[in-house]
Amino acid sequence: MLKTTMKIDGMMCGMCEAHICDAIRAAFPDAKKVSASRGKKEATFLTDSPVDAEKLKAAIDATGYTCLGIESAPAEKKGLFGWK
Repeated sequence: MLKTTMKIDGMMCGMCEAHICDAIRAAFPDAKKVSASRGKKEATFLTDSPVDAEKLKAAIDATGYTCLGIESAPAEKKGLFGWK
């Protein structure tokens, strides 16, 4: 599993977070544990294979928010059954 973290500018409320999560799920239907945080100005999700950074950036930029950066790294297991 790979954990992708994106820095995103422009999120102001819970609906903004929902728009980001919806855009990620639409661009990458196999994405798991999709979450966004306006406080941290980031979104994270898990995938089985590497994501196309340009496709991801385009999906976020199309929503009106600004993608400031994308990082992917192997996800670490957390506890018995969860992913971090």
